[in-house]
Amino acid sequence: MFTSALLAFSLLLGQLPPVPGKEPHPLVIGHRGASGQLPEHTLEAYERAIEQGADYIEPDLVVTKDGHLVARHENEIGGTTDVAIRFPKRERTQLIDGQEMKGFFTEDFTLEELRSLRARQRLSFRSQAYNGKYAIPTFEEVLALVERKNRETGRQIGLYIETKHPTHFQKIGLPIEPRLLAALKEHQLDKAGAPVYIQSFEVSNLQWLKRHSELRLIQLIEDVGQPADQIGTKLSYASMITPAGLQQVATYAVGIGPYKRLIVPEHDGRLQAPTHLIENAHAAGLLVHPWTFRTDKEYLAEDYEGNPEEEYLQFFALGVDGVFSDFPEDAFNARERWYRQEIPGR
Repeated sequence: MFTSALLAFSLLLGQLPPVPGKEPHPLVIGHRGASGQLPEHTLEAYERAIEQGADYIEPDLVVTKDGHLVARHENEIGGTTDVAIRFPKRERTQLIDGQEMKGFFTEDFTLEELRSLRARQRLSFRSQAYNGKYAIPTFEEVLALVERKNRETGRQIGLYIETKHPTHFQKIGLPIEPRLLAALKEHQLDKAGAPVYIQSFEVSNLQWLKRHSELRLIQLIEDVGQPADQIGTKLSYASMITPAGLQQVATYAVGIGPYKRLIVPEHDGRLQAPTHLIENAHAAGLLVHPWTFRTDKEYLAEDYEGNPEEEYLQFFALGVDGVFSDFPEDAFNARERWYRQEIPGR
């Protein structure tokens, strides 16, 4: 059991978990669905995440050649589908966000062609048993799944949508944002208060969405570099998490989605004392939803001694408002424990 001084320090900085209201707190967000168990961004992975207690599921959206929104982590789909076997001649190299990339891209395929593909597990150390079984879902299918699960469970399951490479898709004449808002409007999910978040690592598309919608927006933040649409400017992810930078983010977003090591740093394989990012973000009026929590031993820090619940408990104690998890069941169980306050040393 991880009961080091690091966790104790986290608990001192944290606060007692609030009583859950209409929306649980902290949120459990099924990162690409239950992607630790099933191929990511499939209807089956999303449904598994819901069954495991996720409050929100996270579809990443890209666009097909004929203008349809589909759920993939990237527009490059060589690593998550059997496209190289079915369409070997479609491989090419192109410039995306200032970087040269070789692969198979959704914008080169019609929806009908993409629907002939089957998903596969991206990471070799996770189960490959479900490779070839599941299709690439459209965003409409994801919306229909959530509506069905809401009816079946009596819960309010939300959508935590990421727009992938929005500037790239804008440049090639396939903008994501208008298509996204139109689809949400058809399902009465386009108003303030809807169980929807829209997130992006870029800035200008979130600012556009701020002007054209009432939905909650989240600025994603990497630990290095700068947003792809800000290349050539002075704006970096590092500057965005300063107190002044967070105040600027708050002019268009309701929260940030930072890489979790910006909250609890790691050095030489060991965790360090937490930063003040959560405190500073809350002072700016921003929610904090860090990513990504994973149970795999390949990802879990040694300090947690093989127990993923301890990582969640540490971040809950620090005051996060939600977590992105590949294993929603573990996040849900840790939150239940947090609510019961069955925490060593408290």
